[in-house]
Amino acid sequence: MKKVNRRLFISQTAMGLGAATLFSKYGAHFNNKLDFGFGNHPLGFQTYPIRDILVKDFPGTLKMMAGLGYQLVEMCSPPGYLDSGFGPLVNMKAEEMKRIIGDSGLNCPSCHYTFDELKDKLDDRIEFAHQLGLKHMICSSFWLPKTAGLKDYLTASDELNKIAEKISKAGMQMGYHNHEMEFAKLDNTLIYDAIMGELDPKLVRMQFQTEVINLGYKASTYFTKYPGRFISSHLSDWTADRKQVPIGQGIIDWKEYFEAAKTGGVQYFFVEMNLATFKDSANFINSLQA
Repeated sequence: MKKVNRRLFISQTAMGLGAATLFSKYGAHFNNKLDFGFGNHPLGFQTYPIRDILVKDFPGTLKMMAGLGYQLVEMCSPPGYLDSGFGPLVNMKAEEMKRIIGDSGLNCPSCHYTFDELKDKLDDRIEFAHQLGLKHMICSSFWLPKTAGLKDYLTASDELNKIAEKISKAGMQMGYHNHEMEFAKLDNTLIYDAIMGELDPKLVRMQFQTEVINLGYKASTYFTKYPGRFISSHLSDWTADRKQVPIGQGIIDWKEYFEAAKTGGVQYFFVEMNLATFKDSANFINSLQA
C-alpha cells in the first residue's frame, strides 16, 4: 500500500470516515445487485494489501471494495496473521464477520491460513471456517527457511496432504498458495513442480499467484501443464522492471491467462494489489466480459 493511502486513513479520527473518504475519492457507486463477475466467476479481492484500513473500519472498507466492482472477499485468518496486521480482528467472532461481509454485499468463500496454525490448531481453524461459511481453506505457502532442501518441501507436502484429508472430511477443499520461493530450483528441480508431484491432487488444489511473472513464469503455462489442479488465483500485474500496475497495464497477457484458467479449473479470481490499483483492475477485468 502506498504511503499516501496510509496517511489518508491514519488522519481520520473516526473509523467510518475512512471508508467515506475513499467513496468520495474513487466515486464508487455501491450496488450489491450488479453482476461484476468474469463469466460464471465473480470477481474477488484479497484482504492482505488493505489490512491496515480493514482493521480500522471492517464494514466500511468492505462496502468500499464492493463499490469498486468486487463481489468476493478472501480473508486471512486473524490468529495466524496476528503479527501481520490482523490482530484487531482476532476477537471478532466468525459469525459476526460473516454477517458484516454479507451486509456489505460480498461473499467470502476462501481464507488464508499459515502452515503452522493448520498443523497446530486444525480443529479450531476448521470450526472457524465452518462458521465463516468457507468453501476453501488455503495454506499460504510453507514458509520454510532459506536453508531448506527439496526433501523438506516434500515432507511439508506430505504433512499438508494429511491436513487436507481432515479438511476434506469436514466438507471443504484444501488449497496451496505459492509465492516466489516455490519458483526457485533445488537439485535442478523447480520447487513448484516437486510440490505438485507430491501433493495429492484430490486433496490439495492450487491457488496460483501471478506475481511470479517477475521471475519469468506465466500462470497460463501451469494451468495448461496441470489441468484441473487449480481452484483459485491471485491477480497482480507488473511492468518489465517489476513495478506494480493495474491489471491490464502490465506485461501479462490476460486474455491468454483467463482462457488457460478454464483448463486449470480456476473457480475464483482474487485481485491482490495496492489499494490505488483496485478500481482500474476491476474495470479492466469486467471489460473482458463486454
